[in-house]
Amino acid sequence: MNFERLSPRLGFLLGFAACAGLLGIGAYLQFVEELEPCPLCISQRLAILATGVVFLLAGLHNRGRRIYAVAAAAVALVGASISARHVWLQHLPPEEVPECSPGLEYVFQHFPLADTIKLMLTGTGECAKVDWTLLGFSIPAWTLLAFLLLAAWAGLQFVNGGGQPDRE
Repeated sequence: MNFERLSPRLGFLLGFAACAGLLGIGAYLQFVEELEPCPLCISQRLAILATGVVFLLAGLHNRGRRIYAVAAAAVALVGASISARHVWLQHLPPEEVPECSPGLEYVFQHFPLADTIKLMLTGTGECAKVDWTLLGFSIPAWTLLAFLLLAAWAGLQFVNGGGQPDRE
């Protein structure tokens, strides 16, 4: 595929479609396969949603291509850092895994917002559990790869003029 001929609008909308697909996979794993998401999984889903919103806005707005590309890459890299922490937790020796916390619903109801956000971004013992793998990689490892690919795709949109002059 010749990316130089791909319009930036279509490129951003393809990025949005990828994010929507990732959220669909997450919903399938949760509701069909009955894999309950941990706090870091939920944080990763929120980062995918945020990345998708930036891609969608860029595709609909069709101006400021480079600004949107940088924003999408930045949000995707934040998501990648959350995924990297999750992968790191999954590879800790059992004696170094943090303790499990109360359920997220309980935490939202009884803890201050700052503590809840900290819990969602740092993870707990249940985040270290590997429930599912594909080709030897856990869900957070695949999500890390997806975030890195989304950031790279955003980078391509930064340089992709689609044969048109910049309309910044």
